[in-house]
Amino acid sequence: MLSPWLEVPGVAEHLARSSEAAGLDLVAHGTTSDSETIRDTAVAQPLLTAAALATAAALLDGGPGPDLVAGHSVGELPAAALAGVLSETDAVRLVAVRGAAMARAAAATPTGMSAVLGGDPEEVLARLAELELTPANVNGGGQVVAAGELDALARLAEEPPTRARVVPLQVAGAFHTRFMAPAVDELARAAASTTAADPAVTLLSNADGAPVTRGAEVLERLVAQVANPVRWDLCCEQMLALGVTGLVELAPGGVLTGLARRTLPGVETVALKSPDDLDAARELVRKHAGSPAGQEEK
Repeated sequence: MLSPWLEVPGVAEHLARSSEAAGLDLVAHGTTSDSETIRDTAVAQPLLTAAALATAAALLDGGPGPDLVAGHSVGELPAAALAGVLSETDAVRLVAVRGAAMARAAAATPTGMSAVLGGDPEEVLARLAELELTPANVNGGGQVVAAGELDALARLAEEPPTRARVVPLQVAGAFHTRFMAPAVDELARAAASTTAADPAVTLLSNADGAPVTRGAEVLERLVAQVANPVRWDLCCEQMLALGVTGLVELAPGGVLTGLARRTLPGVETVALKSPDDLDAARELVRKHAGSPAGQEEK
């Protein structure tokens, strides 16, 4: 996924710095590693973070910055860096700790995640509660990700809620659930020595969609979120409430802009899937910079 981006000025150097902070060769993982290798969450999380930060730098070079930032799950770490809460080095360092810790927690108990698409929201949540599964990602647009033990997920697939479809996800374990508690402890120890500044722009939290204004609280929420559900639906509701008019999804883009078409009506979107999308993304930023979303919190 990173091969075409290496042709963009500055991206290779950016990825080299992230590789050093993570203790991983992220260029190799983003160009030549096979799918099994990068499916390991200890590799995937730093790789996603490095891709987001490098492509953000390419997008924003010399132009206006964002008025609001938000990230889905691990995306909260690069979002915090873009908001000025963390240095990029600290963001990547913490993500490397987070990914490795979550991989170890996932290995302790056979668990997984499945997307539940469609169905009545209350009936979906009731079915998950019946099976002792956690709605680990509530994404909006009729999409909930269930997480928990594999036998419970199998029963969910066999007897899904009415008018719902269940799709198993290729992940290492039940992220954002109680099974990740050991990872919370590890990340908390790493975060204790990290300096966090107050956000320079509006930064939304996965916990409840609320803007967070204190750097220390951002760091606390980033740690706690590892074992708690992602409420992306509430982040999207907050974006609309704050007057967001345009959204750019950083690389590897596509999933969140797909959701946005259902949850953010009237909001213009661009996904950075390749460098070919940079011009359209820059035009969107120029067009929408200084939107009410940025003024609300200033």
